[in-house]
Amino acid sequence: MARIIGAVACSHTPTIGFAFDKKKQQDPVWAPIFEAFGPAQRWLADNKPDVLFFIYNDHVSSFFFDHYSAFSLGVGERHEVADEGGGARDLPALAGHPALAQHIGRSLVADEFDMSFFQDRALDHGVFSPMSLLCPHEPDWPIPVVPLQIGVLQSPVSSARRCYRLGQALRRAIESYPEDLKVAIVATGGLSHQVHGERAGFNNTAWDAQFLDLIENDPVRLTEMTQAELATLGGMEGAEVIMWLVMRGALSSNVRKTHQSYYLPSMTGIATAIYENLASPPVAGEVQRHRRHMDQQLAGIEALEGSYPFTLETSVRAYRLNKFLHGMTRPEHRARFAADQEAAFEAAGLTAPERDLVRRRDWRGLIHYGVIFFMLEKLSAVVGVSNLHIYAAMRGQSLEEFQQTRNAPGALYSVAGKDAAPQTWNKS
Repeated sequence: MARIIGAVACSHTPTIGFAFDKKKQQDPVWAPIFEAFGPAQRWLADNKPDVLFFIYNDHVSSFFFDHYSAFSLGVGERHEVADEGGGARDLPALAGHPALAQHIGRSLVADEFDMSFFQDRALDHGVFSPMSLLCPHEPDWPIPVVPLQIGVLQSPVSSARRCYRLGQALRRAIESYPEDLKVAIVATGGLSHQVHGERAGFNNTAWDAQFLDLIENDPVRLTEMTQAELATLGGMEGAEVIMWLVMRGALSSNVRKTHQSYYLPSMTGIATAIYENLASPPVAGEVQRHRRHMDQQLAGIEALEGSYPFTLETSVRAYRLNKFLHGMTRPEHRARFAADQEAAFEAAGLTAPERDLVRRRDWRGLIHYGVIFFMLEKLSAVVGVSNLHIYAAMRGQSLEEFQQTRNAPGALYSVAGKDAAPQTWNKS
């Protein structure tokens, strides 16, 4: 079974990445940052975790307010570096760990956390600033990462107590994963700072010291604090320290702190800390009960003939093809597909089996492959096929045979809009 070996907590200010990129290791202003991260880098190198579970917040780089979630878990295979306005940093992408991420996602939802899940979204300085100093990365990063993005920028924000409980659920998720993995948690954010308004530049070193004491020794007291209280003491943006409570909730009640540092060069209190987990192994039956709990909602679904739940595993496995078909919602993609289907396949990097399924309009085969039905609907609108044609094909029937099973045999329809191909089946 997987186990949490400990945690690294650190700030994620962009000054960290700037200092690294500009090779400021020997500069007296910046050297304390590198010194502070040195013990954490050595701890990771010595303990060799198999996965880092990385808690951060995006700074409106990959996530925007058209859809903003409280808790978003990265379940994909690869995480690129975000462009935050002046071009992406010159760093390699991080590998994901989809199997562990999918297990954690299922577990958290079973524990009634309404998660969102992302793939193909770049990570910004919330991850890559601290990663720059935590691990070497030439030619690649040594450890895969499962990122958890916490929505702390747009109120209402999840409470400190909710974040702590999420950490407790995260522990159950990781400890019930069947593979023997060593997992280290990285919590980022803070400490005190405010970057907007007339209060910009606010810091409170006394609160930072008290927070570091409480997160180690009495985290439950922190869970009782409101966002307003955290902002009063630590600045509006400093209230993002609730992300540390996710980490703390995932660890044992008592932890062993082996390192702590604090430095305030400019806008943000930069802290680093290492907490070693002192949790005992799960007690008899605990893991089995939790796995049954995770499986409860889909228990027995395999007996439902001709039905294929669209799971996180399916989503990751068939992501490329679903993304290609979702592109039919964009006029330029539709035009490219209509003009040269094979060139569109090549540009999307579809595999030979994926191309063949689309080429033959193998509706049943596409479902079996992992395409969700609503992507078939989009393709059918573009190529001039009705929804009913798809339903019939999936059942292995002719359209006429399928129509005879309907209350209104003459009803044909699709989601096609004004730019669709000729719908020759529409006699009207």
